[in-house]
Amino acid sequence: MAHPPHGNLLPTPPTHLPADPAVTDALAAGTDPEEVAAAHPAASLAWALLAERALADGETITAYAFARTGYHRGLDALRRSGWRGAGPVPWSHEPNRGFLRALAVLGHAAGAIREEEEAARCRTFLADCDPEAARVLGLA
Repeated sequence: MAHPPHGNLLPTPPTHLPADPAVTDALAAGTDPEEVAAAHPAASLAWALLAERALADGETITAYAFARTGYHRGLDALRRSGWRGAGPVPWSHEPNRGFLRALAVLGHAAGAIREEEEAARCRTFLADCDPEAARVLGLA
């Protein structure tokens, strides 16, 4: 007799990345994100800021590359924090914002170069992480 699979029916708890005061303090003090990224290459926020700046300056490919770096650094950090590939990554938790911003810029840049599958994947992923982030970052 076959038994139906029993998956975990409980909601996945949200993932909260740890604060990185060295990064946030440097950025708050006005240090250029390029300098912060060089000193703290695992910091998604620095890469996201570089990507946002490049996109605003019309440097779409550069923005895409910076955003992809921030996105992958963020995935690494999420996994270290117990994330298993799904579940909420709340925008309301400030340390999560670097990853979420990098993901949003990646989606915008992918759309700008007509990489539609990647743009759609980023929109869906961002909304799955936190619908508020998708709204705030213009990918809702």
